[in-house]
Amino acid sequence: MLLCEQPRIVHGGRLRQAAHDSRIPLQHWLDLSTGLAPVGWPVPQIPAEVWRRLPEEDDGLGMASLAYFGKVPVLPVAGSQAAIQALPQLLRPCRVGILSPCYAEHLRAWQMAGHDACEVYGKVDENTPDSYDILVLSNPNNPTGTVIAPAMLREWHHRLAARDGLLVVDEAFMDATPQASILAEAEQPGLVVLRSLGKFFGLAGLRCGFVAAETSLLQRLDNLLGPWAVSHPARWVTQRVLADRPWQQQQREWLLGAAQRLADLLDTTGLASPSGCALFRWVPTPQARTLADRLAQHGILVRSFAEGLRFGLPHQEADWERLRASLHEVLA
Repeated sequence: MLLCEQPRIVHGGRLRQAAHDSRIPLQHWLDLSTGLAPVGWPVPQIPAEVWRRLPEEDDGLGMASLAYFGKVPVLPVAGSQAAIQALPQLLRPCRVGILSPCYAEHLRAWQMAGHDACEVYGKVDENTPDSYDILVLSNPNNPTGTVIAPAMLREWHHRLAARDGLLVVDEAFMDATPQASILAEAEQPGLVVLRSLGKFFGLAGLRCGFVAAETSLLQRLDNLLGPWAVSHPARWVTQRVLADRPWQQQQREWLLGAAQRLADLLDTTGLASPSGCALFRWVPTPQARTLADRLAQHGILVRSFAEGLRFGLPHQEADWERLRASLHEVLA
């Protein structure tokens, strides 16, 4: 029996649509809607032969990923979105809780696979997973940027695994703060951790991510996704970006500094930002849609949610000044 089709979810980064709707030319926009690093890893020229060959598993990506992720086996996938959509299809229908607000594709994927999935709002504690067979969350949270401590996640994993449950942690925004990650423990049964190259590395167009889990689950996911899930050029770039430790350290320092600067800017203009991560800041406000529309009139695209606004990081000094001036006008 076919499952009911659901409408496609609208995400950030729809800059062309915003330009069309506002009649502001594309080149005049400042896009802060995606939460992606405004400066990405400098991709070198890809050799011509890389484009002519199919992907091969012994190309060196396995060793590079082991080194980067701390010797934990991971499965490369076509962006973490591929795993978000495929993982629910591997498991029998059960009760799934999605800690919300959260990246909306999680709820959609579990529901479309026939699971009894619902959003979970409110305060979390050690008892949070007790009503569910599977608990799904983003850490840092998307869109609020709040971080659940690893000790709490370990307790949730222990409770779920004790009754053959599963904890799924989407760490798409974790690379700038790896000390808060639990990926190193993902070989244990009952735990799945997702990573993305799009955010910290600024390589969203590469469409490459990773899944860390026990070997048997990775094998089942690999079989479902089929051969050549990640293109040869994407594997070639990923191998090199994971090995570039000096650039990664420089990127972490810049992102953390820029995120603090953005928090200070928002606070001084009257938009309190109580939370965020290295790639964006969160402003809770009931006027989110109105403020987003007013900023759009200034050619600044931010992401609005029912609960608030998410601001990505500006890059050039002119971008920072433009955001500051626009916020003062919008809030005047």
